[in-house]
Amino acid sequence: MDGSSKEEEEEEEESTFTTISLADDTDHSSGFFCPRRSSVPRMMNADMDAVDAENQVELEEKTRLINQVLELQHTLEDLSARVDAVKEENLKLKSENQVLGQYIENLMSASSVFQTTDTKSKRK
Repeated sequence: MDGSSKEEEEEEEESTFTTISLADDTDHSSGFFCPRRSSVPRMMNADMDAVDAENQVELEEKTRLINQVLELQHTLEDLSARVDAVKEENLKLKSENQVLGQYIENLMSASSVFQTTDTKSKRK
């Protein structure tokens, strides 16, 4: 009978281990109470809550940084467009200045007031 009692004990231990649920801490109907077992999931839940909160903070920070980068990209695009517009305006003004400068030179050469004084110095 000694062999059968060992088998019964093994079966009892196996059934005891299979009926204990680690996920359900509130069910103590099996007659076993293990304070460590019940506190571990709670600590794990607290740790997981802390990790979730930390992940949420990281996610919010990443979102804020992404939005800031996007805003800076739009600002850079606007500034680049403004620089291009200013360059175009500058080239246009340079061209107009050249035309005006040539026009003024033509007027001066056609006017007797702006004639060179070389003829006057020859008269003396």
